[in-house]
Amino acid sequence: MAETIKVGIIGYGNLGRGAELAIKQQRDMELVAVFSRRGKVNTFDEHIPSYHIDEVEKFTDKIDVMILCGGSATDLPEQTPHFSTLFNTVDSYDTHAKIPEHFAAVNEAAEKAGKVSVISVGWDPGLFSINRVMAEAVLAEGNTYTFWGKGLSQGHSDAVRRVEGVKNGVQYTLPSEAAMDRVRNGENPNLATAEKHKRECYVVLEDGASADEVAHTIKTMPNYFDEYETEVHFITEEELLRDHSAMPHGGFVIHSGKTGAGSNQIVEFSLKLDSNPEFTASVLVAYARAAHRLSQEGQVGAKTVYDIGPGYIHPDSPADLRKKYL
Repeated sequence: MAETIKVGIIGYGNLGRGAELAIKQQRDMELVAVFSRRGKVNTFDEHIPSYHIDEVEKFTDKIDVMILCGGSATDLPEQTPHFSTLFNTVDSYDTHAKIPEHFAAVNEAAEKAGKVSVISVGWDPGLFSINRVMAEAVLAEGNTYTFWGKGLSQGHSDAVRRVEGVKNGVQYTLPSEAAMDRVRNGENPNLATAEKHKRECYVVLEDGASADEVAHTIKTMPNYFDEYETEVHFITEEELLRDHSAMPHGGFVIHSGKTGAGSNQIVEFSLKLDSNPEFTASVLVAYARAAHRLSQEGQVGAKTVYDIGPGYIHPDSPADLRKKYL
């Protein structure tokens, strides 16, 4: 019987709740405790204890891997280096431009403590990152394109809700089918981000607000909507709650390249997710297994998905993987 990996969760928002559900699906994992700045929280499984985040140091000998479910803007830049001095960790840090500096800070902390910390795990960065590198390694001559959506964007939805006259609202990012068709046809186009995506907003108006004025304000908002083709739909609050409460997302990584004799070759990877946080949490949980296994091998420091072979994230043994999947 394989050992049970003892896991903890720090942060119990959408991602933390998804991690609890994902751990329950794993045959070799046990959730020991949840830690939150709120202290006691209502977990799905009432038998899972929850504690204030300040109590986490009491569990250094009870938890093999800590899954960090905070946000990338302010939580993870501080939390991951700190908790990597106490536990093997995995996080979903997704500010792409700052990943190198986040890696350096976490690596320094984890190496000193003799821990393994897997950073920037999820689907982008994460699974999409793997597919971009694999395609470019195999097809050296070509271009890689990433399209996101259809997906609910939390940042853009917040921007919509800040508009005067908006009572509530959400925004979806949609990939441009025309742009994707050009890539799939082997045209290798130069595409600006605005050409690759469209924006779609569903808005509940405040009483007395002007739909025309709200739509104009949204469509001309700098840094969010002004450079994109944007549609604004006005709906009731009941419709918003009924049809737009989930958090779907997904996207495509498409590499269009040529092999030596000039043949067109297209490599494509896609995701269609009913729940972005639940799927991201499931990826985190799989890589928590890898963090534990790497630690058992004596490895230390920060790791990314580029450093970890697929066999480390699957519960089966290498022999079983070769027999069942290779």
